[in-house]
Amino acid sequence: MLAIFKKGLVNPPQELNSPASPQASVSPKNPEEILKGFLSDACNGFSIGFGDKALLAYAPPEPSFKAHQRLFCGVNDMYCIFWGSLNNLCTLNRQYGLSKGGNEAMFVIEAYRTLRDRGPYPAHQVLKDLEGSFGFVIYDHKAETVFTALGADDALKLFWGIAADGSVMISDNVDLVKASCRKSFASFPPGCMYHSERGLMSFEHPMNKMKAMPRIDSEGAMCGANFMVDSYSKVNSMPRVGSEANWATWGQQA
Repeated sequence: MLAIFKKGLVNPPQELNSPASPQASVSPKNPEEILKGFLSDACNGFSIGFGDKALLAYAPPEPSFKAHQRLFCGVNDMYCIFWGSLNNLCTLNRQYGLSKGGNEAMFVIEAYRTLRDRGPYPAHQVLKDLEGSFGFVIYDHKAETVFTALGADDALKLFWGIAADGSVMISDNVDLVKASCRKSFASFPPGCMYHSERGLMSFEHPMNKMKAMPRIDSEGAMCGANFMVDSYSKVNSMPRVGSEANWATWGQQA
């Protein structure tokens, strides 16, 4: 799976950008090069572009990775790439009034839409209700927003990094991210979510801030930072103001 979002659409923590990348012997790649590399290595892969804003690319899992399914779904200009599985999917589908035959990607889109339009629950609570190993990326084309999350069990890995033009890429393929972003990449923190309007936070510990952990590679160069929960630093709860601000209920419902 691969998602690339133009600079400005997604603004990751500044610590993800390594000062060593411009001096690296091999420069970071631009989105077109990254996509070409992904599709050349993928079997039955495809991509969808959204002008100069974003692109999503998907390939079915290789036989050795059948335990972790990959799914792609698009509904009303909302697109989701899902990796993994939810053990309580049937219960969740009933809760959201969805067909019992719906898959995880369909459910995640519906949960996102519910949060976006009505915000009946804080976002972290919805994610904490998901049982299983999962990672996903949602791109809402009409709203031009991005929402991604990774399960807390650390069974699956996602990586994010910064391409040559400042775009942000997200993928489960560490070799692709490393080759594309050089030093400016890191693991996406488990038990966390990122929304393009609200930033990075832990859905396991929503009232705690995140902190950057500097990372040095074997060459002694500063790389993109890892992020973890800061157990000593609390966030301020942010009240909701109308439907457009439903995503402000990151930590708790006002």
